[in-house]
Amino acid sequence: MPELPEVEVTRRSFADRIAGAQVRGLHLGKPLRWPLGCEPSELQGRTVLHVARRGKYLLVHLDRGVLLLHLGMSGSLLFAPRLPPPGVHDHFELDTSRGCLRLHDPRRFGAVVYVASLDDPRAHKLLAGLGQEPLEVGFEPLAFHQALGQRRSSIKQVLLAGDIVVGVGNIYASEALFMAGIRPTLRADRLSKPRAARLHGAIVAVLQRAVALGGSTLRDFSSAQGQNGYFQLDAMVYGREGLPCRVCATPIRAIRQGQRSTYYCPFCQKP
Repeated sequence: MPELPEVEVTRRSFADRIAGAQVRGLHLGKPLRWPLGCEPSELQGRTVLHVARRGKYLLVHLDRGVLLLHLGMSGSLLFAPRLPPPGVHDHFELDTSRGCLRLHDPRRFGAVVYVASLDDPRAHKLLAGLGQEPLEVGFEPLAFHQALGQRRSSIKQVLLAGDIVVGVGNIYASEALFMAGIRPTLRADRLSKPRAARLHGAIVAVLQRAVALGGSTLRDFSSAQGQNGYFQLDAMVYGREGLPCRVCATPIRAIRQGQRSTYYCPFCQKP
């Protein structure tokens, strides 16, 4: 599933190229998770102002209205001056004067929703419950520790929930917890202030590193320029069950938490 680094990589790969483009048409394939919310013809002639991100949502701001795009579990965007005819898994195309933006989504868990503004109730429903953006200045160590103190679930599950800090997906939670030396099964409310501060710094560092490496391509993620990510090759614990820890040589272990695989080093990560 594309997480925050993959979505940010996608945004950066086409945001500058589509800014200022005029919409020539919008074409839909098979239904996605939610309806578009307007007639496609209504967007013809509008201008793309800029592309932002909130959590795992891309926000394509038009001169009137906003398109909210979510990549779902297997989606990817492609932006190019010209594209071949759409295939069976291509379900959204925004044709503009600077190129075509296409959503490829084999499992159709992605979404494209039009709202008149971010104050629209539909936008509020999708975005209001999201936690702090970890790559922005508002993500503070003290507030992070205070929020963790209200949670009795395991720290890994709390990170994945996304309502304290957004976008720390399965790969990046395992990697950040390793960098911070914290066992993923530790209850969130038992983290001391210094350990929470280390985790805060690790989250930022891991996500910044992932963005710099183009995200993670485990199966079918690519940027809007068709480029794969390489963070998975840099992982310290994720996907390395039974292999020696890169720090201490202890075999990496894997457990299941909330139906997701968690990887950790039993020596480097303390309960």
